[in-house]
Amino acid sequence: MARYIFITGGVVSSLGKGLASAALGALLQARGFSVRLRKLDPYLNVDPGTMSPFEHGEVFVTDDGAETDLDLGHYERFTGVAARNTDSISSGRVYSTVLEKERRGDYLGKTIQVIPHVTNEIKDFISIGDDEVDFMLCEIGGTVGDIEGLPFFEAIRQFSQDKPRGQCIFMHLTLLPYIKASGELKTKPTQHSVKELRSIGIAPDILVCRSEGPIPVKEREKLALFCNVRPESVIAAQDLSTIYDAPLAYHREGMDQAVLDAFQISPAPKPDLTKWEDVSDRIHNTDGTVKVAIVGKYTQLEDAYKSIAEALTHGGMANRVRVKIEWVDAELFENEDPAPHLEGFHAILVPGGFGERGTEGKIKAAEFARTRKVPYLGICLGMQMAVIEAARNVAGLATAGSEEFDHEAGKKRFEPVVYHLKEWVQGNHKVERKVGDDKGGTMRLGAYDAVLTAGSRVADAYGKTQIDERHRHRYEVDIKYREQLEKAGLNFSGMSPDGRLPEIVEWPDHPWFIGVQFHPELKSKPFAPHPLFEDFVRAAKDVSRLV
Repeated sequence: MARYIFITGGVVSSLGKGLASAALGALLQARGFSVRLRKLDPYLNVDPGTMSPFEHGEVFVTDDGAETDLDLGHYERFTGVAARNTDSISSGRVYSTVLEKERRGDYLGKTIQVIPHVTNEIKDFISIGDDEVDFMLCEIGGTVGDIEGLPFFEAIRQFSQDKPRGQCIFMHLTLLPYIKASGELKTKPTQHSVKELRSIGIAPDILVCRSEGPIPVKEREKLALFCNVRPESVIAAQDLSTIYDAPLAYHREGMDQAVLDAFQISPAPKPDLTKWEDVSDRIHNTDGTVKVAIVGKYTQLEDAYKSIAEALTHGGMANRVRVKIEWVDAELFENEDPAPHLEGFHAILVPGGFGERGTEGKIKAAEFARTRKVPYLGICLGMQMAVIEAARNVAGLATAGSEEFDHEAGKKRFEPVVYHLKEWVQGNHKVERKVGDDKGGTMRLGAYDAVLTAGSRVADAYGKTQIDERHRHRYEVDIKYREQLEKAGLNFSGMSPDGRLPEIVEWPDHPWFIGVQFHPELKSKPFAPHPLFEDFVRAAKDVSRLV
């Protein structure tokens, strides 16, 4: 039976609960334990799938097709444990399930209330798979005191009481602000946050305190005294130059030891941190820098492309180079020459997205990369833009475009080289979708197989011809244009097993130009970089040596 660690936050949001949870999971693995990480979000959306990236950052997709919070990406990157549909839940999903049960009559006519019905649903979710791992880490989104989070806090309080003594602990992440004028590190916000937590029946066993620098002994002792934790359980979470230093930094602070002590696990297995020492070495000791432009439309919020940025970092680690990312707004050159915006970069990446805004700029970015022989990686919409560019400028289809944009405009303006995905094979059955279906249920989601052309650049990068990758899209390149595009030189080097859905395109006569319909960034890890990103950064490194 798993031991449970509940990670909560206080004072302010965005302190790094997800990163702390992921780093702790990695440290427990380093000591030989198996782990699984979960995220419980208080918002009323069923999942983040329909949220704008400006609202909640990127949507992370699991192999089984769940659209989840970006923190699950941190969990996977740090532990290598593939997230599942059962690792992410929101208030919306909980209430939706409860109301479905009520409509079916499962509650036998009882009055439905937050306690016990909603809290029981949350506890049932937390319990899924508790016989599979040694430790279950559950992060509660938001901060203590948020009204929408109260059912989750009540549920984990009840859960800890339901379990045998010593089966659950609580780790609370707070902020220690530094007041420059007085030269003081203030502990009062943390004291009030813990007081709020204790008022709802939860006493933290470990305090993780985010600060700009070290926590002096005096402040540690004060926190321990007023927050009722042991001094060695006050963990400093200092600002780091890279998130991949977090496991080593937290280990030096004694986080993993404090957790094992709280569970009274003695003697504690010694950690093997060789993997993370190598990761740190690769990220800090590089042989140069490559500049990569990410041409998108959510460039004001870097979290919108979080996994892509991290995957590029992983590719840099594999090649012993630092990847300097610059965010380029695709709308800047929709009606002008892209050269002034894109010259000087060693590679160009066009990520996924939805809607027409910025797409003409992305098409120009693909043309610039193709004609100037700059390495190009197009992901999801980025692949579609590369295909439309090839259709317009090489294959003679001057009005090539996407049905997605005609659908938005309400009239036919384009030759639909990219069309609405109406049906596909998932497992052993056919899935059908209509344009008017609910937004949350119209996409091809999760892991699907693809077959690569032997001898193609992408097959060489993967080192094999059978792959599976995660998808998240509503529109697809129309296979009926394949012959015309291949005559123009664009190679369809990856297809779905039934040969109906294009998965990968590439220009064979280009140093490195690949577009993929899936999202390879979702599977990349610092200790196992995705082969496409590793090869893409290698190509950028080659270009940097030439210029």
